[in-house]
Amino acid sequence: MANQFEVVVIGSGPAGYVAAIKAAQLGKKTAIIEKWVKKDGKTTWGGTCLNVGCIPSKALLQSSEMYAEANHGLDIHGIDVKSVKMDVSKMLARKDGIVDQLTTGIAGLLKGNGVTTLEGKGELKANKMVDVTKNDGSVETIQAENVILAMGSVPVDIPPTPLDGSVIVDSTGALEFPEVPKRLGVIGAGVIGLELGSVWSRLGSEVVVLEAMETFLAAADKAISKDAFKTFTKQGLDIRLGARVTGSKMKGKKVEVTFQDSEGEKTEVFDKLVVAVGRRPYTEGCL
Repeated sequence: MANQFEVVVIGSGPAGYVAAIKAAQLGKKTAIIEKWVKKDGKTTWGGTCLNVGCIPSKALLQSSEMYAEANHGLDIHGIDVKSVKMDVSKMLARKDGIVDQLTTGIAGLLKGNGVTTLEGKGELKANKMVDVTKNDGSVETIQAENVILAMGSVPVDIPPTPLDGSVIVDSTGALEFPEVPKRLGVIGAGVIGLELGSVWSRLGSEVVVLEAMETFLAAADKAISKDAFKTFTKQGLDIRLGARVTGSKMKGKKVEVTFQDSEGEKTEVFDKLVVAVGRRPYTEGCL
């Protein structure tokens, strides 16, 4: 007979782990399922936000801000700092350490509140049955009175720029560049693209942002959008509005991107290209 739970949560991001903990605190027999596995083969909790989203990006933003301040912002105070260098590997290690600390904390919170943690991929079946496919390929079936689907989202791919995981990457790949790209292209001037572009621009990369829309941060308040555009361009980002990417091709270890703007077809060559055109719900194999 399948193990029975009053509440089963699929996904341990900020929505999933909070829901599971609350359900357990209310006296419900609760289980949470997570498939995310780190490079060391161990399951990690916290979803996109803690592992490859909000937390690591903010860690890199802080590091890059401190580097930029040391390089350009201290002389006004009479502080003369020479030969400031960025050790990218140490910056990434710090970021990873912060992520590990917080994800381990989530695991502790789940355990401390009596939530049963199941490692593997959860799939909702008929009659509130949930299959958990574990890393070794075995399948455990559990019965739920209530199921919370909290699988989160994944980056949107676009046909003109297929990801190769090295030169053309999504937001996750842009958190792991082993060195500062000399020239970085970013497709999408949304929050994610601007954050990542800002990080590498501060560290010395020449950043070009290609945005298909004619309006910068169209969903934001107009005053905020205007001020944000000034801030990012002053920082050094070359933001091209109304630039719709139509294709790409590899040129050695670089990528040539073709796009259309009001002046016609143009091309740019980048050492790295980040595709940050948005995110979509993750449901594959879960429903």
